[in-house]
Parts: sequence; C-alpha cells; structure tokens
Amino acid sequence: MSHHGEDGPGTRLPEGVPPLRPRWLSRMIRVPRLPGHGPWRHRLNKLFYVAAVVGTGVSLWAYWLTYTDVRDRAASEDEIATVCDGLVDAEAAMDLRGGVVRASAYADDKDGPGVGAPPDSCLVLRDGEQGGADRLVAVRVRASDDRESPEVVGDSIGHEPFGRREYRDRRPEDPTRLADHAEPRPLGDGRLGDYSDNSVTVRASCASGKPAVGLEVTATTQYDDVSDEDRRILAGLARGSAEKAAARVGCAARLQPLPERLDTPGRALGAPKAARASCAWYGRHLDTAGRGRLPDRVLEAPTGGGSRKETCLLAVSPAGVRAIGPQLTGDSRKPAENALGSSPWWMRTASFFDAGAASVAYDEYRQYGYLEPGTAGGEKDHGVWWASSVCDGQPALHTLTVSFTYDDVVLDRLPALFRAYVDDITRRRGCTDVTFPEPSAFTARR
Repeated sequence: MSHHGEDGPGTRLPEGVPPLRPRWLSRMIRVPRLPGHGPWRHRLNKLFYVAAVVGTGVSLWAYWLTYTDVRDRAASEDEIATVCDGLVDAEAAMDLRGGVVRASAYADDKDGPGVGAPPDSCLVLRDGEQGGADRLVAVRVRASDDRESPEVVGDSIGHEPFGRREYRDRRPEDPTRLADHAEPRPLGDGRLGDYSDNSVTVRASCASGKPAVGLEVTATTQYDDVSDEDRRILAGLARGSAEKAAARVGCAARLQPLPERLDTPGRALGAPKAARASCAWYGRHLDTAGRGRLPDRVLEAPTGGGSRKETCLLAVSPAGVRAIGPQLTGDSRKPAENALGSSPWWMRTASFFDAGAASVAYDEYRQYGYLEPGTAGGEKDHGVWWASSVCDGQPALHTLTVSFTYDDVVLDRLPALFRAYVDDITRRRGCTDVTFPEPSAFTARR
C-alpha cells in the first residue's frame, strides 16, 4: 500500500505499519521558513553579517585584553624580581588578594640587614588602572639578634593592640572587643616560626655561616581582610624568602615544611576562664587571687614547644571599666573615662627565647632601650617590666607591658600577676636561673 504526504510521496510501508507521523499532527506543526529573495531576506542577511562582525570584534578585543594582561603581569614579575634582588617570589606576591595584573616594587637596603644579604626589606605595590598604587605585601629580612630592628615591647605609638582607630570621629561602643591583629601562633611546633592574621615570620637557625644565630624573614600583607588562601600564599612566600636569604649568606639551615593547615587566627577577646593555651595561667591566677581591677578579657594563641615567641593579651571591657570607675578618686577618674573610648586599658605578657632574647627593647621616639638577658627590672614610664631565665641552655626574656593610663590603677597587683606568669612559662619550658625584678620596680614614681 502506498502512502503519500507525511512519509514522502511514493514511500511504501510494510503492510499494517502506520505512517511515522499522522497527518493531523503535521497540520499542527509548521516549520518556519526563511524569507525568499524579498526585502525580509535581505535584512536578515545584513543582521547576520553585522552579528558576525561584532562577534569577531569582541573576540579580538577579549584576546587583546588577555594578551596585555599577561604581558603586563610578566613585566611586573620581572620588575619585582629585579628590585627585590630575587629575594621575593614575584609570582606568589602577585597571587595575593585574588591575583593582581600590574605591580611594582620598592627596596630599602640603605642600612642592610646586617647579614650581607640585601635588600633589608622589599615592598610590593599593586598598581591601579589610573596610575595610583596601594601596598600589597612587605618582606623584611633581619638577623635574629639584630638590634637595629628589635622586638618592641612597652606602650608606644604603633604597638598598641587597639591602636587602629577606625572610629576616630565617633566614640566606639566596645573598644576592646576586637584586637587590631591576632596574637602570634606557632607554625607547627614553633621551630619554623609563627603567624598571625596578616603576617608570617619564618626563622632559619644557622648551623654554620653568618650570622651564626640565624635569620628571620617576615612577610606582612598591607591590606585588611586577608583570606585563608592569602595566608597560605604568604607563608610560602616567607619560607621561600628565608631559604634564599640563608643560601645567600652561607647560612646552613634546614627549614621544616609548612604545616598543612594554618587555622584562621581569631581577634575577638574572650573570658579568662575559657583560656586554654597561652593565657591559661591568667585564669588560674584569678582563681586564687581574685580579679579586682584586673582585666576581664583575654586573647590567646596556641603554644608550641619550639616557639621562640609567646604572648597573651589581656584587656578590660567597658563593663569592667564602669565597675572600676567609682573606686577611683581625683585625677584617677579621667583615665577611666578615656578607657571607654580612645585609650583602652590593656596589658600583654610576652616571652622571647634563643637569639630573639638579645633584641628586645622598649621604644621612646625611635630611641630604643634594650632589655638585657640575665637582668630584670621595670620602666614604669614606658609601661614595661621584665624577668630573665635560661631555657635549653639559651637566654630568655619574659616581659609585661601595661597601657600607660592603666598602670597606676593596677600597680599594686602587678608583682603577683607577673610572678604567676613567669612561674608558669618557665615551668612549662623547663627553664632555670629565673631572675625577677625587685619589688621597688613596681613602686609608683613621685
């Protein structure tokens, strides 16, 4: 039987097999046809032609942008490598902040790092489209005992934990809720170095070569909101720079690998009773001595058996300040008012081990006063007290810093508090020959 139409004219199907598409369905389906040779066909051809030209132009423009970005990034990496004398991994530096295309660098080596490995420091800047630039990352190299750029303790401008006043024009509701930066946390067990939310320090102990004490490389981001990925890149950059600097001066150092994870450091202060790491001693001290006018907040970090730096930040909350205020008299009440705004009450304990103990100082308008290992004392005008010990055969310094508007408020509590801290950390680290400051070091000066 012959069927026409839907299966094609003259198409013969086996007996009993229905057409592939019923005729009634064909009437419902109309396949659109392009216009013939009339004006509509001409307009459609022009539209296709314009679309093809535009598409080609867009593709070429995208290719050109990609090409210029790759070219500019390569040129920037070459500049960073040259200016930083090969010390900084340019590719890693430009991977920060989600990746940048154009960057430049500035090196500061007029003083030198004291180890014959220039540059002393190198700053990488992100170049903007309109010619401006903002800081991206700074890398600094120093000898571990370098007294030209010491570890600064004491209450001095630029070293306050709540010193970044984003609220200068308004009174903050809670100035001690968050610290400017996290306290340093150990990389692994601490022998490799430490890190915070925006910086990583890697230390290389030299088995031979100069300097015999070792090198310290610190990479610090120059922007806020550092991501976990940025911190991972920063750690790799710091370790790579430490290896290069050590090789350059003949420092035979074997660096440990970076830990697989760098847990995000916190900046929020919590209750002393919740402290389990570098501030655990303080919670125990309050259990036996009571709080009184002492801080009611802590910011701690994990402890590491090989750490060469360990700190604990303490602060007084606004509620704590208001509770202390009525106990004060005369001129002492003004600091309590300021503590609710621009001058929060805080104190910090910090210990330095090995070569780092030789370069600890308080800062007085860039004139450093060094704390000598093996000694103990206090400088109330600078808000710092220190004790000494010997740990693993190496000198160690243990310090207490108190903010300048707070020291008179708690001066009578400081001797017992400082002793509790030093007793705890020297016991944990197996230190001997502990030397404490004389009681007179905690006496108010008239």
